[in-house]
Amino acid sequence: MDLRQLAVVVAVAEEGGFTAAALRLHTVQSTVSTVVRALERDLGTPLFHRTTHRVALTPAGEAFVPAARAALEAVERARAAISPVHGRVRLGLVPGLLLDLHRVLSALRQAHPGLVVEVRQLPPDRLGCALAESTVDIALAVLTAAGSGVAPPPDSGGGLLTTPLAGEELVLATAPGGSRSAPGDLAGLSLVDFPAGWAIREAVDRAFADRRVSLEADDLTAAASLVRAGLAACVLPASAAARFPEVTARRFAAPPLWQLAASHREEPPAPVAAVLAHLG
Repeated sequence: MDLRQLAVVVAVAEEGGFTAAALRLHTVQSTVSTVVRALERDLGTPLFHRTTHRVALTPAGEAFVPAARAALEAVERARAAISPVHGRVRLGLVPGLLLDLHRVLSALRQAHPGLVVEVRQLPPDRLGCALAESTVDIALAVLTAAGSGVAPPPDSGGGLLTTPLAGEELVLATAPGGSRSAPGDLAGLSLVDFPAGWAIREAVDRAFADRRVSLEADDLTAAASLVRAGLAACVLPASAAARFPEVTARRFAAPPLWQLAASHREEPPAPVAAVLAHLG
């Protein structure tokens, strides 16, 4: 038994499925399944009940996961004791960008208890100014096709670096059932999207300029409810769609990429570098 196995089991339990856990861990579903099966074989008991759409913990899994989570937290505390990072980091992002923000902040707190992260939501056109004015230390944005994340204002004097973060596909979330392939043209579909200024809206606007937005929602769960009811489809990052097993995620033949980027000043101090490491 090793830490990687523990992390995989905890991810499957928290995400409610092997595919969603793979997206969270930036790996493939087959690897997650292999790791879990190997651990179950070593333990001599199954940890999960597998069903078509979702997995659930067995009684053994219910007992194992809290202990596994505690072991992982203890390791993070041990690492923090060796090389603690203290200070404050101001993180600027556009609404709807970091869908697993709570997990990122929890991981940072466990690894660096002395690190304080302040999160500020800003319009996309304000991120560059906020960096230039030093009101934020890191700005998160959707990476553009040109390979830049946050555009600095003309008088910023430069000195900004952009670090690409993990990317994933955009998929078409629809009501349950049907084909697993998305149509190449969305013009004939009724779609739910997020308000202007949201990160997902910005990425989808670029990928599907001719689509028709019938509904807007400022909450991911609300958008998924509209999709589940068959009222509209929604273009989402694959990991976001995987949170809702009651909808069908349909892949595009040429999938657009949901790629995030972190912009920051050159030679970031230790607290900023610690946050960048967790974001990457």
